[in-house]
Amino acid sequence: MKKLFVVFAFLLTVSSFAQKGLGMFGKDPIINLENFDKQRVHWGYYLGFNSYDFKFDYLNVDKDIEVQTTTGFNVGLIGNLRIMEHLDLRFEPGLYYTQRNLIYPNIEDEFDRRREVRSTYINFPLLLKFSSKRIGNIRPYLIGGFSQSLNLGSNSKAKDDNYNERWRMKRMTGNYEAGFGIDLYFEYFKFSPSIRGVFGIEDELIRDNTPDSPWTGNVASMKTRGIFINFAFH
Repeated sequence: MKKLFVVFAFLLTVSSFAQKGLGMFGKDPIINLENFDKQRVHWGYYLGFNSYDFKFDYLNVDKDIEVQTTTGFNVGLIGNLRIMEHLDLRFEPGLYYTQRNLIYPNIEDEFDRRREVRSTYINFPLLLKFSSKRIGNIRPYLIGGFSQSLNLGSNSKAKDDNYNERWRMKRMTGNYEAGFGIDLYFEYFKFSPSIRGVFGIEDELIRDNTPDSPWTGNVASMKTRGIFINFAFH
């Protein structure tokens, strides 16, 4: 929630700065890229940050596994197809790097208590973008849809498990995504800061070979969730 608040405050600051800017975003702004959104197809790219987490469900009531999140980075491409005036279809393939640290409170050994889960995802989201009416050089929007993620660090084919310090996850998983952003129109390009949540819809965990494993034996499901902060340029 703190991260969401910080990002929301950032987007409000960007919007406020844009509205108070001279020339481009003032009371009677010079309209930039007036026909940009009328293109049938246009392209772009994005850079950004992520904070991935896990949502655990358990077979039996016990102490929760603690998930320590870190800040990762994103980079990707944007393909935008205009469907109608306020609706676009987007494909945003990208590379997402992240790390999550899992702490098991029931394991006494300090080394075995901690597991580092490093993941490099190739994300394939297909999204619908709902844009408001453009006001000067500002246009807020909502965006949402579904994605498939290929986890290059899944260790899904490894025979070793946590008893050999190997954390295993499924290689391909599905998610749904939802967020909001602001299009800011400058003289030569469009800049779009946005925030988006990602929520896994499948159990991603590959259990250890031993059914009563202290790392995976009590886990009913493990699903990804996270926050993306992207800065797009068109």
